[in-house]
Amino acid sequence: MRERLLDAALACFAARGISATSLRDIARRAGVTPALVHYYFGDKLQLQQAVVAERLWPVMAQVHAGVGEAGDDVAALVAAFVNGITRAVAAHPWLPTLWVREILCEGGALREVMIERIGPLLPQLLAERFTVAQRAGQLNPRLDPRLMVVSMVGLTMFPLASAPIWQQLFGTGELGADVVQRHALALLTQGLELEHG
Repeated sequence: MRERLLDAALACFAARGISATSLRDIARRAGVTPALVHYYFGDKLQLQQAVVAERLWPVMAQVHAGVGEAGDDVAALVAAFVNGITRAVAAHPWLPTLWVREILCEGGALREVMIERIGPLLPQLLAERFTVAQRAGQLNPRLDPRLMVVSMVGLTMFPLASAPIWQQLFGTGELGADVVQRHALALLTQGLELEHG
């Protein structure tokens, strides 16, 4: 029942936003009474903390672990991040919506949690490794290692979060995680291959 309530809370948070979701909404989605939600989690804040700890954190920890295993090779780091994010979204379709609504947007309920828990880990790890690679001549010296991380997030999470819009605009249903993954890897590892005059 506890797992069912966490799933219901996550679905409501992704669909409506954390601040717009009540314990009654979560209970209704789970097919239980609000009293049962109170029994398992106490209040909405404790339920939100449980969703972060038991749903969101493990997903991001998997992405982090993949990057950690990639070593210092730039292409391997990029591939580990892109593959990790796209695999995470394929397995957890709620992730991009929750990311946009609760982390990216000002006032999102999870922004501070992500900055405090994820920020010191994954983005800083990547930026440090890109800095080392750049000093060793393995990365374009004109790139900012910090913005490499921002670019990787932008090339994965943004198109995955906005896929329904692009699918409608381009008249196709083929802009899923696998297409985003191939595109991001090609752009990040091979670039535009433009000739410089």
